[in-house]
Amino acid sequence: MPHYPVIKTKKLISVLNKKGFYFDHQRGSHARYTDGHRKTTVPMHREIDSLTLKSILKQTGITLDELMEILRTN
Repeated sequence: MPHYPVIKTKKLISVLNKKGFYFDHQRGSHARYTDGHRKTTVPMHREIDSLTLKSILKQTGITLDELMEILRTN
């Protein structure tokens, strides 16, 4: 089973933007991102824990390998 890291929220948003997702709206401390078809909610806290990250990646269709590759190139 792959290990999902704990990452900063700003880095996750940067990855989402590079994969074509854009900010839709925010309610409280939760922001909604969409690419027109898929949607995900990102908690606007300091860090995203591994289980939340796994769920966000599943909702967006981004693989762990794609995430790690984008993070390496930043």
